[in-house]
Amino acid sequence: MIGLWITLGVVVAIGLIVLLWGVGVYNSLVRIRQHLKDSWSGVDVELKRRYDLIPNLVNTVKGYAAHESETLESVIAARNACVANEGSPESQAKDEGMLIGAMKQLSVVVEQYPDLKADTQFIELQQELAETENRIASTRRLYNGNVRDMNTAVETFPSVLIAGVFNFEKAEYFEIEEATVREVPSVSF
Repeated sequence: MIGLWITLGVVVAIGLIVLLWGVGVYNSLVRIRQHLKDSWSGVDVELKRRYDLIPNLVNTVKGYAAHESETLESVIAARNACVANEGSPESQAKDEGMLIGAMKQLSVVVEQYPDLKADTQFIELQQELAETENRIASTRRLYNGNVRDMNTAVETFPSVLIAGVFNFEKAEYFEIEEATVREVPSVSF
């Protein structure tokens, strides 16, 4: 009879340890998922900040380079596509690539107008955009670090067992695909 109680006690203890381990892993996965959502929110805020700056920049350039409407319109179209995109990080990165390319075209236009480069409002917008680009890079690094943590957690043993049961999935990195677009856009108009 004592042997039965000891065996039952060991089985209950092992079951309790496994249950506590499962709860710990589950809570860890939930914590990582929340960090992931929070860091994506930070990326989103900084991208929206950039999107709000671009029309002001384009309007400032318009005053000096009215005949460059095609370039200005492509910047605005790319910006609007980015604002409208609420899809996955991969689809947003694609639109961001188009926006960065359009901004590079704009910088070529600006080089042709020395008066514009000396304009106080333009200089302030340029500095604000440079600061925003740095903040985007910082928040993107944080987000991608959280993606790495989530992907590691859902793919490694033994947490993969809990992740599979509770439908935790791998996350997408926020990366710009083209090598030339990976560079931070130059804002030294």
